[in-house]
Amino acid sequence: MEIEKVKPIKKFWQEFKKGFVITNPVFVLVLGLCPTLAVTSSIDNALGMGIGVIFVLLGSNIIISLIRRFTPPIVRIPVFIVVIASFVTILSLVFEAFIPPLYEALGIYLALIVVNCIILGRAEAFASKNTVFYSIADALGIGMGFTLSLFIVSFLREILGTGKLTVFGLNLFSIPVLSQLPLSFFIMPPGAFLVLGLLLALFRWLGVLKNE
Repeated sequence: MEIEKVKPIKKFWQEFKKGFVITNPVFVLVLGLCPTLAVTSSIDNALGMGIGVIFVLLGSNIIISLIRRFTPPIVRIPVFIVVIASFVTILSLVFEAFIPPLYEALGIYLALIVVNCIILGRAEAFASKNTVFYSIADALGIGMGFTLSLFIVSFLREILGTGKLTVFGLNLFSIPVLSQLPLSFFIMPPGAFLVLGLLLALFRWLGVLKNE
């Protein structure tokens, strides 16, 4: 009896932790690159987008898992999109009402969460085939893995591009050399491509080493 009780918790943990490295949406699955490139010029924007994706992913995974047995296969994608769009609308209204600067900074990329490959992909590949319990684990793991990816990219871009690290108006630390001569290239779109490309190469290299 005790073994049977442990198994679901163990599987929940496995589904949760895989989103950080094994199936990291950005560095491994290479999904959601549009917002990754667009909003990582600052950590504030990256964290805002990450929190938004976690909210939408968690809500949509729960609802889709609950209705999976009652959804005809022929209309499942439109149903998934309606569910996801509902949560994105809620998120947009909350951000616009309570965090206007973040809402304006994220702009169109907030609405584009509706067609984000990560959200729709998890709905189709996981939530529509698993229970609510495991769908929650998948949503939290993938969502936090995505947020971590955004944080890493934005951290490098902000440090190299401005020479300091500022989170929600609080200056955490600065690097004197870079503060005086910041590499502003990294705050621009080409810098985003360069940082993301190097990180993708690093993860690929680490994956190859692990397989060997």
